[in-house]
Amino acid sequence: MKKFNLFKEIIIVSKSDFLRAVNSAKRFAIAYNGEIHYEPLPHTLISIYEGSVAPLSPLSTDLSRPIASMIGDNYRIVEDDDRLLIKASGAWQSIIGYNQKRSLYDDTSGDGIAEFSDKPLEDIGWHATEFNIGYRDIVEQFEAQCEGILLCIEQEEPYQFSGLGFVFDVEHARQIGFDYCAATIKDKLENDEDFTTLTDDEAEAAEFFKAV
Repeated sequence: MKKFNLFKEIIIVSKSDFLRAVNSAKRFAIAYNGEIHYEPLPHTLISIYEGSVAPLSPLSTDLSRPIASMIGDNYRIVEDDDRLLIKASGAWQSIIGYNQKRSLYDDTSGDGIAEFSDKPLEDIGWHATEFNIGYRDIVEQFEAQCEGILLCIEQEEPYQFSGLGFVFDVEHARQIGFDYCAATIKDKLENDEDFTTLTDDEAEAAEFFKAV
């Protein structure tokens, strides 16, 4: 997975496409890769902005408004010939709201990852906890082995991280997650004396992963 850190990344958008969307008075979205989408928005969308821009009031004394203010003060927009360069980190709380339901996992609370939005992966994560395998352990496998985007804000000093994870091939992620948990549980059953005798829940989890 690629880390897309909004503190560092600049989203490049076609100026003409942006103005067309603004002037349409329709709700639209700007994706992390600079593409503009209109409703109905694709379920695979990873957006940095969603909304519509209200037309100027007939009573306004201004005949136009600067592009930099069109989608709100939390975005920094620089015009560069026929392109717009957008910095979106200031809008992170809104971006979480746009994307939370479409993400595979949510690591924005500071309390860690609590669930997967995909039901088969959630079953894997839920059973794995019986053997002290956390969601973060599984996610590390996704981030190392899957194609996808970790949309986030991250800085070193002082350390700050908040992110949403998206994988492009959920079937592949399911296999990666299952194989990792199955191998880890088999190792624990063979080498960890804490699992010499299994509880009913542990036995059910071991059977789920075909580890016994």
